Amino acid sequence: MTAAGIARLAGVGRAAVSNWRRRHADFPKPVGGTETSPAFALRDVEQWLRDQGKLAEVPLRERVWQQLVGHPAGAAGALRQAGAVLLLVRDRPAAWKQLRGASQDADLTGVLPAMLDSVLAARLGDGHPVGGLTREALAPSAALVRATADLAALDGAPEAYEFLLGRHLDANPRQYTLTPPGPAALMAELAALDGPLGSVLDPACGVGGLLTAAQERAAGQPDAPPPALHGQEADPDLAALTALRLALRLPDAQIRVRSGDTLRADAFGELAADAVLVHPPFNERNWGHDELAYDPRWEYGFPARTESELAWVQHALARLRPGGTAVLLMPPAAASRRSGRRIRADLLRRGALRAVIALPAGAAPPNGIPLHLWVLRKPDGATRPAPHLLVVDTAGPAAGGSSGSSGPSGRDKLDWQTVRATAVDAWQLFVRDGGVEELPGVRRSLAAIDLLGDDVDLAPARHLPPPAAAGGPAELARVRDRLTDTLARTTEITPRPAPRATATAPARWPLTTLGELARTGALVLRAGGPGTAAPGAPVAVLTDHDVIGAAAPSGTLPETSPATPAEEPVLVQQGDVVVPVLGGGAIARVVDEATAGAALGRNLTLLRPDPAALDPWFLAGFLRGTANTRQASSYASTATRLDVRRLQLPRLPLAEQRRYGKHFHDLATFEEALRLASRLGEQLVQGMYDGFTEGSLAPE
Repeated sequence: MTAAGIARLAGVGRAAVSNWRRRHADFPKPVGGTETSPAFALRDVEQWLRDQGKLAEVPLRERVWQQLVGHPAGAAGALRQAGAVLLLVRDRPAAWKQLRGASQDADLTGVLPAMLDSVLAARLGDGHPVGGLTREALAPSAALVRATADLAALDGAPEAYEFLLGRHLDANPRQYTLTPPGPAALMAELAALDGPLGSVLDPACGVGGLLTAAQERAAGQPDAPPPALHGQEADPDLAALTALRLALRLPDAQIRVRSGDTLRADAFGELAADAVLVHPPFNERNWGHDELAYDPRWEYGFPARTESELAWVQHALARLRPGGTAVLLMPPAAASRRSGRRIRADLLRRGALRAVIALPAGAAPPNGIPLHLWVLRKPDGATRPAPHLLVVDTAGPAAGGSSGSSGPSGRDKLDWQTVRATAVDAWQLFVRDGGVEELPGVRRSLAAIDLLGDDVDLAPARHLPPPAAAGGPAELARVRDRLTDTLARTTEITPRPAPRATATAPARWPLTTLGELARTGALVLRAGGPGTAAPGAPVAVLTDHDVIGAAAPSGTLPETSPATPAEEPVLVQQGDVVVPVLGGGAIARVVDEATAGAALGRNLTLLRPDPAALDPWFLAGFLRGTANTRQASSYASTATRLDVRRLQLPRLPLAEQRRYGKHFHDLATFEEALRLASRLGEQLVQGMYDGFTEGSLAPE
């Protein structure tokens, strides 16, 4: 087990485990892993924790998880068994109670396979992917079976499985690509706005996030019957785990999950679904190009080997009823690659592609690129093809827009509620009216015939006028007035160094270090790092990028969940001083009222001065001295790290500190005015370039 597992076992933070390793010579030695992520023997760790009085009894959750990880069938195989048992406990409690009375393990595991097969067939239908539940496979699982049932009694069967599956996914992050809840809910909502969700298919269902979102969306519609959910997954283990997850989580839904390669071996060839939701694998070359050349699904053209995403688009259309809706999460390159232009053109000509919605970067993995949502409707052959395509770009609204913005620089915080509202409002109007009022930089209806050029480029950003030019001369005049006022203010508050005639020689103050001040109680040192927020109560995080860029808090704490135990964050208060410890140079930020309450992010150190001993602006000002940060930095690696305890302050009376602090505060005010002037200047310059080149401005 890793250090994180030890922390969970003992109910402490990872920092405590690191301290135990340093301070206790008898702490168990690593038995595997790497130098940066060592692995320890579970038995040795448990014994050491008991000897130290840090572990009276292994918590039930941890005991079940340990049995899963150490199971002969592997974690995935053990999860199949645990999930099937949980389904039996929930759906047939009387039968389980009778079975639980078996005193011998052999009696328990001998009868169990037939009962599990029965409950799985009743819930998931014949041909479900949850295999491997034979008597031989279950023989070593009696302890796991009993502990899993105990966990169900404690937490509930669905919650117990969510915890175990979530822990498994967290332990193997590179093995699975998950669709976040926000985009999944948005995709289901877009599909529901175009018609009922009576039957839904996800042909690359992963862990079932899109199917769950569809069921939750349908449940919110009055008098709507539970939807029939169909999913297929190439990974047989994941298909089994997803089938169990859906069966436990959605007791009212009809669920059919199958294992297999969807493009090569479609398990739902006769299905005509109301909606298809899919987050397909991206950039696959081995998707079946050579074997599937004459497949009838390629109604809009045979996809090139490099266009696997367009194969998924056509598969989705083939599995829809006439008039049904498909929503796919797509890489942005699929909207513009020349190799796919003929298929895109035919999708437009025949009215199948209705909308392309650009999401901000970070909305879904891979998080480094702004993915697109494609919304398609299967032509019914009776109505004329839709003449327009809706294009939407949610990135600008999600970041607060760029026109007229005067907020601090730095990384924009993703506002998912605004992303959702921007996409849903545009699609709702488009479905109702066949078009939308143009909002520059945000949305536009395009005539399909105008897009049928050489490239058939459907990227929304290529077809939306920039918001800076949208305001026209009036908006640019307001920016110019603000810039003029700001420049005048910077002139007024420009600091005046003392004339040479009155300048003094360099001061020789008695000095002290922050480490010494912390030991005497004049200030408190806290390191930023992990933490969680209560569900439904988001907490902003002040990151090191925010401090370096003088930006508002841009991060968000993860919510506490069965897979993410509660961990108390460090919250900043007004008057605290925050210092980046990696690559920041001479930077120190005094926390103001607007930032107070945010959690302290990683690679930051918080200094909380005693107001009776230290002035915060005096503290921050002297920490920004170049010589001070240079002598407290480490050059042992390529990333310079600041040893905050070595930073020095002069020993001055509080009244003298406040005199210096006032000047440091004035310098910070001047610095912020310069930043604002820079942003306004860039906005004015780019706006005038756009105005001249687009014709909204003319040279005088």
